[in-house]
Amino acid sequence: METVRKNKECEIMGYKDLKFPENSLFLVTGGAGFIGSNLCEAILELGYRVRCLDDLSTGKQENVDMFLDNPRYEFIKGDIKDLDICMQACEGVDYVLNQAAWGSVPRSIEMPLFYCANNIVGTLNMMEAARKNGVKKFVYASSSSVYGDEPNLPKKEGTEGNLLSPYALTKRCDEEWGKQYTKHYGLDTYGMRYFNVFGRRQDPDGAYAAVIPKFIKQLMNGETPTINGDGKQSRDFTYIENVIEANLKACLASHEVAGEAFNIAYGGREYLIDIYYGLTKALGVEIEPNFGPDRVGDIKHSNADISKAKEMLGYNPEWSFDRGIQAAIEWYKENL
Repeated sequence: METVRKNKECEIMGYKDLKFPENSLFLVTGGAGFIGSNLCEAILELGYRVRCLDDLSTGKQENVDMFLDNPRYEFIKGDIKDLDICMQACEGVDYVLNQAAWGSVPRSIEMPLFYCANNIVGTLNMMEAARKNGVKKFVYASSSSVYGDEPNLPKKEGTEGNLLSPYALTKRCDEEWGKQYTKHYGLDTYGMRYFNVFGRRQDPDGAYAAVIPKFIKQLMNGETPTINGDGKQSRDFTYIENVIEANLKACLASHEVAGEAFNIAYGGREYLIDIYYGLTKALGVEIEPNFGPDRVGDIKHSNADISKAKEMLGYNPEWSFDRGIQAAIEWYKENL
């Protein structure tokens, strides 16, 4: 494995000291969303240029407006399902961070055709546009859902089970297309298998909201949250800063490790019921949760082996769950 070691500069923790060629242009698709807007912010803070592409179907205008005063930021309102838009967005781009997709396992079960068009064809359009425009690196969002019903923990790349939802299928397809584009067309692709990302700007509202911001908002409002199932399900919750690090280090990764997908997590394991009571304690409330039925298509336990990303990308996450949840709570207190 030593032949595919990462750049030496990637062995540092975090991403604040990473260096790219001067005036590099990053295209962030889904840049008005939770992860995308955090990537835009981080890249601008590093001093590089950002082009954001988003159709605002799930992204928010406010996540665009906050950057419009920055001369190194530009916004294109457009849909990745439109190849012409993708071609236009990729002009002159050095690095693509493709986050544009619709999330949510239950919603994908309700809307399979849309998920195929949006998450598979949309990503394929972006790969094609990136290839035709000579983009250096194409980093894209995958998901821990690709592990399906594989029971063994920790989850390790190469041992995936049967897929449990259309959403998981879309992400697995994206990974296969990524392999093909590296193999046949020389586009360096890197798949980010995110494990339960959380942090600032994650939407607490709506039927498909992620559990951490949803619980925080409900508890702050004195409402009673509902836990799906018995609360004994476990997840490798991953703070947004670690995800930014992974994406940027993938942009600096070698060609030898292109065409691969990588677990992006902290490598911890948190039980939902423990998180719930941790939040009540941190917020100073005493509210017992309701328990509802298990969510269709959900996996019971999820915990990542992150050795591949450490070895090949120099990924070295510095934000533990406890540190991240404190930062997230503070952000929601100030911004909700």
